[in-house]
Amino acid sequence: MFELTGFGGLVLLALDIWALVSIIGSSRPTGSKVLWALLVILLPLVGFLIWLIAGPRSAVRGA
Repeated sequence: MFELTGFGGLVLLALDIWALVSIIGSSRPTGSKVLWALLVILLPLVGFLIWLIAGPRSAVRGA
């Protein structure tokens, strides 16, 4: 299993908090926000990476 501890864990925590703040502050529908937030909370590393690839870029394309 892959485990982040120490400095790596703090960096991941900061990135997850940044992602959650961005998700909550977005103009997306509430259901979409809830699903993204759950993904980032339940799967911190994988959820953040998926959000980083699919989340912000899809918001730019929709504008």
